[in-house]
Amino acid sequence: MSGNLWIAFGLTLMAGLATGVGSLFALFTSTTNTKFLSFSLGFSAGVMIYVSMIEIFAKAKDALTAALGVESGNWATVGGFFGGMLVIALIDQFVPKQSNPHELKKVEEMNKPQKGLKDPALLKMGTFTALAIGIHNFPEGIATFTAALQDPSLGVAIAIAIAIHNIPEGIAVAVPVYFSTGNRMKAFRLSFLSGLAEPIGALVAFLILMPFLNDIMFGIIFSAVAGIMVFISLDGLLPAAKKYDEAHTSIFGLISGMVVMALSLLLII
Repeated sequence: MSGNLWIAFGLTLMAGLATGVGSLFALFTSTTNTKFLSFSLGFSAGVMIYVSMIEIFAKAKDALTAALGVESGNWATVGGFFGGMLVIALIDQFVPKQSNPHELKKVEEMNKPQKGLKDPALLKMGTFTALAIGIHNFPEGIATFTAALQDPSLGVAIAIAIAIHNIPEGIAVAVPVYFSTGNRMKAFRLSFLSGLAEPIGALVAFLILMPFLNDIMFGIIFSAVAGIMVFISLDGLLPAAKKYDEAHTSIFGLISGMVVMALSLLLII
């Protein structure tokens, strides 16, 4: 497992820095390719849902039933799954709607009349958006790191899915920060910094969880990760994909993500 350590950190860093990529889209493009965005978000949701329900949940169940017995292990797996959903739902509950990273923003909003420039209240809202995304990215960092540490091929799939879903989150923080300050570089910096919460989550997992990473701890973390990823897909990715859907683009993306994930699991494992 120690040989996978740097791979796990690298994948987590890559996924987190995708928020910076999203802000670059906002800085250097004038329109949003909604068809591509809808397909990509659907694809990411398909990868997340399939890998969570077929692979991660099963690995968690195997680990927990082996350590606790069939009945207790099954209960622990289900409890961890819905516990993960509860954690991410509570985070969403305490984030105001306008600052919620699951509320998608378009690049075009960068080009609205800038009558609010230098408004401290708007700057505060934009900064809070970056903080909210950082909070969301923290458990995603733990998820990516833990998965990659246990199974690098699984970690790659999760990192790619999270990276895709982090790109529009980067736009979500860049738009209000730029709109409140008129400073594109500041918008990029805050977006970039919010993504660093993922490698920080990986570091916390390494420093705090690694010494206790037995079958029980691994199973609980994995079942919670599955719940978190399914919740993000159903609450954030799919509604955002449907918002800009054209001719069922999002559902084609969803199915494509599931097919790619299924084939990769069959070919790699």
